Amino acid sequence: MAKKRFIQRREAPYDFIEVTEDYTPGPRSNTDAALWNDRSYDGLRTTDGVDISSRSKHREYMRVNNLTTVDDFRGVWADAEKRRDAYRTGQTGSITRDDVARAIASLESRK
Repeated sequence: MAKKRFIQRREAPYDFIEVTEDYTPGPRSNTDAALWNDRSYDGLRTTDGVDISSRSKHREYMRVNNLTTVDDFRGVWADAEKRRDAYRTGQTGSITRDDVARAIASLESRK
């Protein structure tokens, strides 16, 4: 009994179709490559020459060297910006010129 080979269609209705033994699929689009494999890591090396050409190698290098990526700080920077703006506008105890002048005057009057 001959072995049959099937592939699933990429578009709806996503059913299976029989193909010949010598069938080779066409090239995949570049849009799904980043989602499903490590193509974006191909040939990637760190500045010190370490091979990080896969997600697992990259993750291990980051862990060993106590490093992180920018996405770990997603909400941190926005919160810090709000705190800085509140400080600058005087909402949370910012120091004004008048405060500095009063402090200098107070220190000078103690002499």
